[in-house]
Amino acid sequence: MAEEFVLAGAGFAALLLLLVLRCPIGLAMLLVGAGGYATIVDATRLLAYLKTTPFYLFANYTLTVIPLFILMGALAERGGLARDLFTAANALVGHRRGGLAMAVIGACAGFGAVCGSSVATTATFGRAALPELRRFGALPGFATGTIAVGGVLGILIPPSVVLVVYAISTEQNIAKLFMAALIPGLMATAFYIATIWVVVRRRPELCPAGPRVPAAERREALLNVIPVLLIAVVVVGGIYGGIFTPTESAGVGCIATLLVGLARGTLRTRQIRESLQATAETTAMIFAILLGAEVFNAFLALSQAPDLLAVWVSEQGFPPYGVLCAFLFVYIVLGAVMDELAMMLLTLPVFFPVITALDFGLTAEETAIWFGILVLIVVGIGLTAPPIGLNVFVVSGLARDVPIGATYRGVLPYLATDFMRLALCVAFPWLSLAVVRLLT
Repeated sequence: MAEEFVLAGAGFAALLLLLVLRCPIGLAMLLVGAGGYATIVDATRLLAYLKTTPFYLFANYTLTVIPLFILMGALAERGGLARDLFTAANALVGHRRGGLAMAVIGACAGFGAVCGSSVATTATFGRAALPELRRFGALPGFATGTIAVGGVLGILIPPSVVLVVYAISTEQNIAKLFMAALIPGLMATAFYIATIWVVVRRRPELCPAGPRVPAAERREALLNVIPVLLIAVVVVGGIYGGIFTPTESAGVGCIATLLVGLARGTLRTRQIRESLQATAETTAMIFAILLGAEVFNAFLALSQAPDLLAVWVSEQGFPPYGVLCAFLFVYIVLGAVMDELAMMLLTLPVFFPVITALDFGLTAEETAIWFGILVLIVVGIGLTAPPIGLNVFVVSGLARDVPIGATYRGVLPYLATDFMRLALCVAFPWLSLAVVRLLT
């Protein structure tokens, strides 16, 4: 057992060294995995493995859901659907104290139902909502912090690219993971809005009330948002109702988003070309990480370290919830200094066998789904937590006059509710499993 752990530990050390040297995570995992594989067996078998693995990995039909959901989000962004969501939400609550910030959260939640990317959601509302927040007197740090945490709803509200990658990596049902994410995602939306209500009551200057929108403009704004709401209902409702598979739902969503954009004249040749290019770039990045993770996981499987660790943890009699909390703490620490998708793919080969070997009073499938939602929550925390919160850097790139420290201070009240929500989902697994049990 000692030899397996030494070999796996050396692999992780080499991987971290490459990351410190700024090597792309996909390439780093590929190099370390290939080196470890060759060390355990031989170079000939490694070449035979590399000859077939990329084809069978990328020929997997399930993987098509990733570019389709990314394309749907890109078309929705460039088709102006995010702007319509914010305009409608602002028409409803913008005249209240803190209402503009609440409108951002509500619009981000709605956009999350057609866009599975947190970064895309943050960038979209950074352009659509930040000028309005600044124009009506919201303090800069609070405005940018609100948009950064609102962007997290892009992955917390299903569909979510992060959950798709988790499902593929752990061989779980994508539709059931989307069902499980519904209540925690709605909880996040409600908690963020409640946070705005509390902090603005104490400090009204953070986000003053905007002007009341005339009734005629309010009706027009609500009518304009109907298409995106219908797309969200078709995409998510189709999956929940068993009408579509996730891949079919993503395809239907892409076509619907394209048709809406063409009908309204907001999607022209240039916007469609930009959407396709952005989809290709993002998909290539994700697939490169997936290939690296596949080779690295093969190396770990040959070392048998994850399985041996799972057996050892089970034999020690550690409290299951203690092990779970320790793993979540590691995720939070890693998420503050590391890319979230890479962090998840790096740790799942070790953490997942251990978690599924513990007894939480759930079936093996329910444990896997519940753990996936907890991972999703801590990934969301990592997107906004200092010192490296990707969403914070995205919104800071759009608001260069706002110090990044001010944005982090604006994020802190929301982070407090994130940890509260994480604790609730750990203590009460049914929050993640209720919809799954109801619909399956």
